Amino acid sequence: MSDKPNVLRDTDDEARTLARTLLRGARSGSLAAIEPESGGFPFVSRVLVGTDVDGVPVILISRLSTHTQALLADNRASLLTGELGKGDPLAHPRLTVQCAAEQVGRDSETHARIRERFVRRHPKSKLYVDFPDFGFFRLKPLRASLNGGFGRAYVLTAEDLLIDTPAIASLAAKEASAIEHMNADHSDAVQHYAVKLCNAPQGNWKIVGIDAAGIDLADGDRLKRLEFSVPIEDSSNLRAILRELYG
Repeated sequence: MSDKPNVLRDTDDEARTLARTLLRGARSGSLAAIEPESGGFPFVSRVLVGTDVDGVPVILISRLSTHTQALLADNRASLLTGELGKGDPLAHPRLTVQCAAEQVGRDSETHARIRERFVRRHPKSKLYVDFPDFGFFRLKPLRASLNGGFGRAYVLTAEDLLIDTPAIASLAAKEASAIEHMNADHSDAVQHYAVKLCNAPQGNWKIVGIDAAGIDLADGDRLKRLEFSVPIEDSSNLRAILRELYG
């Protein structure tokens, strides 16, 4: 009897970059959690998605919602990301990440950092982000499945998706000022990043996030992720990298 054929490809750098882009470039996703009063049935809901400085996806949800109660009872969850396009929905890349949900304390430094990044990415969330029943969860990746299109299936580890460099904290400290400077004084470079490097349509693109692995760009409801070729190891190199990208 022949062995069952293996449909998975070996995970390479191209697959890792696609997976990171699908995760870090997502505006929203489908969150599956285990509903506590259903006898173990999964409950799926659409959520807005952000990213913390270490690459961990974050969500903002109400304590009154079913998925919040599910995560508080059992922190296992899965997050599906990947934007649909024209034609067959299954022809477009998508990523499923199995996660461990971690509630973020409202009075913590982590909450302040995530709130600032999330609101820049999703400006309309400023209307309700401080409501007492709303809170953030970090969805720490455990493993992931990437479908890059027909015949392109991969399994990824948590390390494939996370950002791990010495520059994380120092870049986070200067992120807001760097974004303000780039958007105010180098708008031509920002448009170049979006249109030329991310194949986005012309528009009024702004940087809404900078981390050690790349840049988040937004124009209204449109969002693009530009990954650096290699993560930044020293935050003092940020200016040179941004200049080189404009090249």
